[in-house]
Amino acid sequence: MPQEDYIETIPAGQLGIVSTKSCESLAKKVDDYLVSWRNSRDNEHTSTINFEGYQKETYIVDTAVPRFGTGEAKGLIKQSVRGDDLYFMVDVTNSSLTYKISGHENHMSPDDHYADLKRLIAAVSGKSKRITVIMPFLYEGRQHKRSSRESLDCALALQELINMGVESIITFDAHDPRVQNAIPLNSFETIMPTYQFIKAILKNIPDIKMDPDHLMIISPDEGAMGRAVYFANVLGIDVGMFYKRRDYSTIVDGRNPIVAHEYLGRSLDGKDVIIVDDMISSGESMLDVARELKKRNAGRIFVASTFGLFTNGLEKFDEAYESGMIYRVLTTNLVHQSEELLSRPYYISTDMSKYIALLIDRLNHDASISDLLSPTERINNILKKYGQR
Repeated sequence: MPQEDYIETIPAGQLGIVSTKSCESLAKKVDDYLVSWRNSRDNEHTSTINFEGYQKETYIVDTAVPRFGTGEAKGLIKQSVRGDDLYFMVDVTNSSLTYKISGHENHMSPDDHYADLKRLIAAVSGKSKRITVIMPFLYEGRQHKRSSRESLDCALALQELINMGVESIITFDAHDPRVQNAIPLNSFETIMPTYQFIKAILKNIPDIKMDPDHLMIISPDEGAMGRAVYFANVLGIDVGMFYKRRDYSTIVDGRNPIVAHEYLGRSLDGKDVIIVDDMISSGESMLDVARELKKRNAGRIFVASTFGLFTNGLEKFDEAYESGMIYRVLTTNLVHQSEELLSRPYYISTDMSKYIALLIDRLNHDASISDLLSPTERINNILKKYGQR
């Protein structure tokens, strides 16, 4: 089916975007794209009953999650959603939001955000046509496998959502995509923002040369090797990897401490490098890798990570930038971005709202999204546009 032919097909239902408070800014950007596209379409069918409610001033459903003094809450859907095709959006990492318990201010945890998502799904009461959950950072995604007698939280959460009536789940750069085995009969998509990262680098760094003589992709550990190999293959450049030697005899802050970072790959002498990973949590591991790269005479160091959590603040990244160890840091707006982060001279924000809007627009028409999930052609086009091919 050609790219725009899907707009001739009947939508699955009236489109509705249900956003928890944690994801309001991203949902608003997505909504702006959808409103603009649909209101500008000259489709002969939009006046028919099958396209009722197709063109609106906003697709965001009016909701609320009020709380009692004890911290308990309830979900409210303030408008009719009967027969609608609903897309729930949630950012489970947004710790900037707070609520009060017995007069004390409490920052919202991933558990709180996940509970709010379930409350709003429950408030729909089964009246919608279809429910899709867009959860960019997969709740408990790092707790994806059992290495001792411990809980499998991510698998439990996925099964719980399906049991509540969710038809499909869309996430980005899942820590381990094999968690989809917990719900093998349902749709689970994990999407990589490779195209958006390449586009952001080309747009903001005009003198970069994406060829084997000037650039390398680096995986900070063996777990990130898959995304690094894809990144390197579409660019036609070399890939290198660090693996972590850990002290498995001790546990510090719930994990085995890293003894050393060992490098596997070709010479880095004078080459720019892009370190790619799924998330920057504390950032210590990423900065350790950057330090090791500089010891091997690497050129400019770019850090590209889907989720910029910065759980230990930005001070160490500020120091790394001022010392020349890192050149730029790229993360997406799939999770909350603080004003402090956006103000940093080394930070490049990678906007994913248009891409999410494209996904929702197509899915609402029950159209294929396979070309959106595999961005190789779009990457080649953007490389040609910027003279890199």
